[in-house]
Amino acid sequence: MSAPAPYVIFPGTTRDALSTYQRIFGGELSLHTREDLRRTEQPLDAIGHGQLTGPVTVFGADGTDGQQTVRTAGLMLALLGAADADTSRRWFAELSEGGTVVDDLHARPWGDWDGRVVDRFGLSWLIGFQPQA
Repeated sequence: MSAPAPYVIFPGTTRDALSTYQRIFGGELSLHTREDLRRTEQPLDAIGHGQLTGPVTVFGADGTDGQQTVRTAGLMLALLGAADADTSRRWFAELSEGGTVVDDLHARPWGDWDGRVVDRFGLSWLIGFQPQA
């Protein structure tokens, strides 16, 4: 791995979250239950480790009893210049489904476009692009 990637402890929604991110961003997804990993925490069918690798890389696992799960106050996952305008708009729209638009995707005074959304799993995303000349 050449760059930091978030490892998110989800409140029992890892399978849904990482599968949704794969649908949105593409990439390869691997999910391993606690039972697969020979762990003993219940439930055994919860995700003990999941990994999406591709244009966006995210790791995740379902939290165990008493373990704190994802909160992103003061943290955004930035996808600035990560894709063309059409792809960035699609990502923003799909991450918004069931989530909260914090700042709609729009042109900034300096010419770039960006916007912020908190998806339905609690991750905060900053998505932006430069328009074609």
